[in-house]
Formats: sequence, structure tokens, C-alpha cells
Amino acid sequence: MAFRNQILRKANSKALYAFSRPPFSTSFSSISSVSSAATDAADPKPLLPPFDYEPKPYKGPLADEIFQKRKKFLGPSLFHYYQKPLNIVEGKMQYLFDENGRRYLDAFAGIVTVSCGHCHPDVLAAVNEQNKLLQHATTIYLHHAIADFAEALAEKMPGNLKVVYFVNSGTEANELAMLMARLYSGNLGMIALRNAYHGGSSNTIGLTALNTWKYPIPQGEIHHVVNPDPYRGVFGPDASSYVKDVQDHIDYGTSGRVAGFIAETIQGVGGAVELAPGYLKLVYDIVRNAGGVCIADEVQTGFGRTGSHYWGFETQGVIPDIVTMAKGIGNGLPLGAVVTTPEIASTMAQKIQFNTFGGNPVCSAGGLAVLRVIDKERRQAHCADVGSHLLERLRALQEKYEIIGDVRGRGLMVGVELVTDRKGKNPAKTETAVLFEKLRELGVLVGKGGLHGNVFRIKPPMCFTKNDADFLVDALDYAISKL
Repeated sequence: MAFRNQILRKANSKALYAFSRPPFSTSFSSISSVSSAATDAADPKPLLPPFDYEPKPYKGPLADEIFQKRKKFLGPSLFHYYQKPLNIVEGKMQYLFDENGRRYLDAFAGIVTVSCGHCHPDVLAAVNEQNKLLQHATTIYLHHAIADFAEALAEKMPGNLKVVYFVNSGTEANELAMLMARLYSGNLGMIALRNAYHGGSSNTIGLTALNTWKYPIPQGEIHHVVNPDPYRGVFGPDASSYVKDVQDHIDYGTSGRVAGFIAETIQGVGGAVELAPGYLKLVYDIVRNAGGVCIADEVQTGFGRTGSHYWGFETQGVIPDIVTMAKGIGNGLPLGAVVTTPEIASTMAQKIQFNTFGGNPVCSAGGLAVLRVIDKERRQAHCADVGSHLLERLRALQEKYEIIGDVRGRGLMVGVELVTDRKGKNPAKTETAVLFEKLRELGVLVGKGGLHGNVFRIKPPMCFTKNDADFLVDALDYAISKL
């Protein structure tokens, strides 16, 4: 508590100073510069790794003007990172550049969306070439791009997951998966995990189980079971105890029959929480016995990001009935997909199922290029190698600082949870906010997650290197040391 109060006093005094200090005189400014230089020399800040790229000069509107226009014309529900929002104008691989040409290490990948790297030349070439020929025609006509992409994606799937539906986002993918589950099973009840995020539409809000993302509207036949969180969960890493809660929900909260179960293998928005080992295998058996299908939400964990496996669900030794994906599938393109079995897909044929933009030629060409880049550059193995190094260094930092309660994840899907005390695991919300700003000042952009926003989400583009990992950890070390 004393540590926390000290942080609060420092944060408040800095804010007060920022608003109350008088204009600098020339002599004071000179003294301040000398003092600052001396301090920097004695206590050097971590430096970004070298990067052989020069951003183009930016001549567009500046941050303040854009921010005012955004507040005037865009919805008030939009949020932004940082007290002074960044105007990001260019990206190259794992780095971003602001309006002044300053380079930042992007450790959040556009919310886990940029897989190959910002403006990867192979993806750009595929998209630009297709743009010159045909941008849009829909699936009422034939085009090779969507068929080629579907074939390549189906080849990445295990078992009989061979039928592909293309959509434009993860939310759309989960909407369609839920529709499939209900039609195929003939049941309505869906089971999801607490702390999950599956989208923000009127239906997927029901699946989502974080109050910060939920509006007070009817959820409709959705049951949220206890989250199998090894760090914060009531049963620790004991999968069997969490599974009993699922069986209890089916026995006491439904007719005994359900439509399906959906889960992320590593919860993204919820703070990089990896499910207790063996959990999905046990739950899938229970759900299938109750007439339901099993859905794996791979929107964030797919395409080799976990390092150990191409798909997150493979870490639990299961094969789902339906898999949803988005984000990394397009490296920033508006693209999502649902992959299922021919048997489940046949239920959709009783009516017309159509998506105007899903699988359009440009996105399909880009998506196929993404799959090829991930294979050609061996990004899954790269994530395993760099991710292991990153986790090792972060766990060493955890030994140094009590504020780091947990370091978790796989590959380049990592979470660092900050707490005010390790025993009580109280979320260090204020300290996280201070460190978040300090990391930006040092040139590192991370995400935040968890119900209380006290988890740093480290999920960079998959071209992120060991040098980048070292810089990130050194920056976090430096920032914490200044608390």
C-alpha cells in the first residue's frame, strides 16, 4: 500500500506541475538541458534497435487537428490510447512512425492484426496487382482468388475442417459460427467463458463476458461458465474442477441440450489468459454429449502466433467442429473466415447465405499472400524462438519487481499482469497507467487488457526480433525502476 500511495503522489505531483509551472526563462532552460543531459548520461535510457528505413516526410494534418475532427464527426464510444493521442502515419514491418518521423516499436500489431509486418512487400504486391485488375464482383460470379485462398486455408486445417466461409471481421465470423451451431444442433443455448471476448455486435456481445464491452441488451440463451484461469481462477490450473461447472450449467441451467461451446485458447482482450491444460478436451466431450458443437475462436491465436502450433486449439489437443478467424489472416485487410465440416456446412444450404464483401478478390489475394509469407519466412518457428526468449527475459524481470504478478503466454502472444501485492493479486491499475505512458515515451507501444486494464498485452507483428524483445524488456525495466 505504501508503494501504491507513493505512485499516486508522484503521478498527482507530476500532473500538478505540468499545469502550474511558469514559462521557462532562457537561463532556466539552459540549466535544465545541462541537468537533463547529465542525468541521461548517468542513467541512459534504452535505445531502439537499428532499422534501415527512412519514413517519408509527412505533410498532412497534425494530431491536434485530427483529434478535434474525430471528436466532432466520429462516435463518442471510440477510445484512444495515451493522454496525448499518437498520430501514426506510416508503418514498416514491426515499427510505426508518427507525424514527426519518430519511430516506435509496435508490440501490439494493430490489436494483434498485423501478422507478417506493416506494409510487407509480398502482401502489398498481391493486393496492388489485384487492385489493378478487379476489386469487386461478389460470389455470384466466379473468380480464382477466393477459390485459391479457400483451398490454401483448408489445407492448413486438421481433420474434416474443409469448408470455408469468408466474412469481413472476427465479430462476423463468430456471428456466423453461432448461427451454424444453432441450426445444426437444433438447440439455442450457447456456452462461453467468463473473461471472454468474441465481438461487439448485438449477438456476439452476448458471448463476450467483460462488462466494459457489454451494453444492457438481451443476451439470449447464453451461459457463461467459470473461466479456467490458472493465475486468478478459483481452481488454479485444475481443469477437471472447471469442467464440472460446465456440466452443472448444462444439468441445471438448460434442457440438457445445448447448441454449442465457444472459447479462445488464449484469451486476448481478457489479458492473454491461457486456459488450464487439458480443459478443452474434457469440455468438448461434455458439450458434444449434450448435442452441441465446439467452436474455437482463433481470431488472435491463429496462424502460428503461439509458436508451438499453427492453431491455438492444437495446444489443447483438440479438433473443433467450427473454427473462426480474422485479424492476422489479412495482415490488416478487413478479412475473416469460418471453417467447418461439410456436414455442418450443409445445414446452411436450406436458405441463401451470402456476404457481399466476404472473400472479395483484393482481400482474397492479400490473404493468400499472408499464408505464403508465414510459410516462406517460417514465422511459426520464429514466434517460438523469439517468444521463448521474450518470456525468459520477462520472467527474470518478474523476479526483480514485486509489481509483476504474472508473466504468461506462448510465442508472441504474451501477457504481463501487474498487481499491488502478489498475495492478494490486487490489480495495479494506477501503476499500469503510469508505465503505459512511460513505455510510449521510451518508444514502445503495447496493449492493455483484462477487466481492470492491468495486463500489458505484448503481441507484436511476427517479424519481431530478439533485439526488439530485449529493447522492450529493457524499457519496461527502466520504466518500473522510475516508479
